[in-house]
Amino acid sequence: MVRLLVAASLLSLPALALDPFEIQVYDGTANAAGEPGLELHLNYVARGLRSSVVPELPPDHQAHLTLEPSYGVTSFWELGGYLQGSLRPDGTFDYAGTKLRSKFVTPPGWHENLRLGINLELSLLPAFYDRSRWGAEVRPIVAWEDDRWIFAVNPNLGMALAAPDGHEGPSLEPGAMAKLKLAGIALGVEYFASLGPVRSFLPVAQQEHYLFEAIDVLSWRGVELNVAVGEGLTGASNRMVLKTIVGYAFGR
Repeated sequence: MVRLLVAASLLSLPALALDPFEIQVYDGTANAAGEPGLELHLNYVARGLRSSVVPELPPDHQAHLTLEPSYGVTSFWELGGYLQGSLRPDGTFDYAGTKLRSKFVTPPGWHENLRLGINLELSLLPAFYDRSRWGAEVRPIVAWEDDRWIFAVNPNLGMALAAPDGHEGPSLEPGAMAKLKLAGIALGVEYFASLGPVRSFLPVAQQEHYLFEAIDVLSWRGVELNVAVGEGLTGASNRMVLKTIVGYAFGR
C-alpha cells in the first residue's frame, strides 16, 4: 500500500533523483599533473521502482554503464567526462547521455590527513533518463584519511537547467563514506540520498536514502576497485542496487 501511494505521488513531483550512473563518494584525490586515467562504472538495479515520471523509464532491472576518462591538468585540477549507456530489462541498449566535469582539490602535501575540493559538472541526457535533459552539479568534498580510516562527505547540489524542472532550483543529494583500512583493502559503508529541492525538502517517505556495504582494493598500484551492495531505506528508493567501479591511472 505504501509503495502504491509513493508511486502515485510521483506523478505530481519534480523528477529529482539520485544519479544512477555514478554512485560514488569523492575522496578529494585527483590525477597527478599530466596523468590520464580511466574509470568504468557498472551499476545494476536488482530490485527497483516500477513506476517513474514520464518520459523517464522505471529503474527496475536497469543496468547502467559509464565510461569516465580523466586528465590531471595540474596537481590540484582534474578534467573529466562521462559517456553513459543503459541496458533496459528487455535487452535494449540506450545511449544515456554525456557529462563534463572539472575537479579542484587541495594539492598533495597541503595537510597530512585533510583533503578539500569541489567538482563541477554539466550534463546533457536523453529525456528517458532526465526529463529536463540539461543539468548541473556542484559537489563539495571534505575527506580525512590516516593509516587506519578513510572518511569523506559530499553535500552535492544538483540542478535541472531546463524545463520542466528548471524552476525547482538546486536539490540536495548528499553522499558520505566511512571505511576501515585493513591488509590492503578498505571495508565500510557508503551513504547516498536525494532529499529534494533545497527551498523545500520532500517528506522523508518521498526521499531516496541508500546504505551500501562496500569493499575497496588499495594494494594494487594505479588500480582502483570498488564493489558494493546497497539497500534502499525508504519507499521512494530502489530496494537493492549493485555497483562496481574499476579504474586505472596510467602514469602510476
